[in-house]
Amino acid sequence: QVQLVESGGGLVQAGGSLRLSCAASGSVANINDMGWYRQAPGMRDELVASITRDGVTHYIDSVKGRFTISSDTAKNTVYLQMNDLKPEDTAVYRCNMDLMAGGSYYYDYYWGQGTQVTVSS
Repeated sequence: QVQLVESGGGLVQAGGSLRLSCAASGSVANINDMGWYRQAPGMRDELVASITRDGVTHYIDSVKGRFTISSDTAKNTVYLQMNDLKPEDTAVYRCNMDLMAGGSYYYDYYWGQGTQVTVSS
């Protein structure tokens, strides 16, 4: 059974940095897209950044130039480097992978458990 395990959240002052990691454990045959979502209190879930298996990245405007998404396909891991953090970045961050589990014949979406990022002013 495949699970996504996240790490790296925490409390940081404005202007600081954090690096989130998300690793897929279990039997993974192949991964298409990977992404990071976030949800702040009272707000809708939003896709912050994504990366395809070819390395094409996409960011929402509010994080461009500050966040960098990357992946290590050998480790089935996706990262989100967050620099120059702002209080409005405070949210629960969850990773997402479109992957094919070992022994399966189709792709499905898997989610991490979520990690809290809090940026103080």
